[in-house]
Amino acid sequence: MKEQVMIATLGSEPQVVTLALDLLQHKGYTIHEVIVVHTAGTIIQPALTRLREEFAQAKRPAFRLLPIKGDAGPVADLVTEADVSALLRTLYQIVLTQKRADRLVHLSIAGGRKTMAVYGMVVAQLLFDDDDRLWHLLSQNWQPGDQRIMHVRPGDPVTLVPIPVLRWSSISPVTTELALREDPWDALQAQRQMRQTKDRQRKREFVERWLTSAEREVVRLASQGLDNAAIAERLNKAEKTVANQLTGIYAKLHEWRGYRTDVPVSRAVLVATFATYFALEGR
Repeated sequence: MKEQVMIATLGSEPQVVTLALDLLQHKGYTIHEVIVVHTAGTIIQPALTRLREEFAQAKRPAFRLLPIKGDAGPVADLVTEADVSALLRTLYQIVLTQKRADRLVHLSIAGGRKTMAVYGMVVAQLLFDDDDRLWHLLSQNWQPGDQRIMHVRPGDPVTLVPIPVLRWSSISPVTTELALREDPWDALQAQRQMRQTKDRQRKREFVERWLTSAEREVVRLASQGLDNAAIAERLNKAEKTVANQLTGIYAKLHEWRGYRTDVPVSRAVLVATFATYFALEGR
C-alpha cells in the first residue's frame, strides 16, 4: 500500500492543520508525513511555533514546514503577482515530488488566503491521480480570535469535505511529459499543447474514418465559409446533393460528439468544429 502524505496550506490558524489530520485519521487514512506550506510573515510565526509543539509529541506523523520562496527569498505575504507565482511553484513542486515518490497525496486547502485554495486546486488538476484527495475544512460557530481547539472532540461541528477534482486527463500525469516539468507554468503550457494535439487527432479520426471522401470535401469547403451553392459549383454537383450530404454529415457529427438527442447540429457547429482543423492541416 502506498505511503500517504498530507500537504496543508497555512494562515494564522494552526488548528486547520491538526483538525484536518485528526479527521483524515478518523476516516481511516494512515498519514506518514505532514507538510505545511506557509508564508513567512510575522503574523504566521505563532502558528508555526504551535505546530512545532504539537508534532514534537510522540506518535505523531513526520512533520515538515515548507516556506513559500520566490526569487528574492521567503515570501512574507501574498500581495503581488510574483508572490502568487512563487506560491504556485511551491505547491506544484512539493506535490510533484510526492507523486514521483509514489505517495498518495491529501491536499488540504483550508488554511491561509483564498489564493492558496485556488492555486491548490490548479495543482490538483495538473498532478492528481484518482486516489489523491483534495480537502476543505468546514466548521460552525467559530470566528477568528476564538479559543483555538487543536483537536477534534466528540460533538464538535467540524467536518472535512472532499473537493471534486476535474482532472485534465485520464492518464496519470506522472507517466507523461508533465512529470518532467519542474515549473508549473511550463506544465500548464505542455498540458494545453497535449490537449490541442489530442483534439486534432480526434478530429482527424472523424474526418478520415467517419466521412466518405465526398463528405470530406463538403466539410472542407463549408469550413472555408462557402455556402451550398458555392460548394455545389466548386464540386460540380447539384445544390440539393450538397444539402443532402450535409444532413448526413450533421448526423455523424452528432453521434461523434455525443450530443443529447434534443441538441441539434447546425452548419455553425460544423464550421466552428473544423475550420481551425482544416486551416492547420493546410487543406
